[in-house]
Amino acid sequence: MKTIDEHLDDPAAVSRLLRRHGITPTRQRVVIARAILSRPQHLTADQVLQLTLEAGDRVSKATIYNTLGLFSRKGLIRELTIDSQRAFYDSSTHPHHHFYDPETQQLTDVDEDALQLRLPETLPDGTEIDHVDVVIHLRPSRSSTG
Repeated sequence: MKTIDEHLDDPAAVSRLLRRHGITPTRQRVVIARAILSRPQHLTADQVLQLTLEAGDRVSKATIYNTLGLFSRKGLIRELTIDSQRAFYDSSTHPHHHFYDPETQQLTDVDEDALQLRLPETLPDGTEIDHVDVVIHLRPSRSSTG
């Protein structure tokens, strides 16, 4: 599991963390990093926006989306596409999978070792596997609905 060995309530520590990931710290990026990295969590861009507003910081929605995309590309967080209209950002970057409950719109971590996946032995020429993201979509069990 990724460990953050610095206190995220210290903007200088957050700036150092961003620099270690090749990200130039700006005021907005520090604010967004503090919101999403404050604890292990799965947030939508709208939830990150709400957290920044609650902290008294004004950041545009476009800046939130652009910054979350940058953080994801640089490996600071993971972007999980749930469907064509919904993405979550995961502050835990260690290898793991997820359950998704559409009724609560919540993601829950599933340990990587809890699933047995058989990956193809042959890949397209010139490629290698970067990572595997599995999201298991849930629904109420039939026995509990009636």
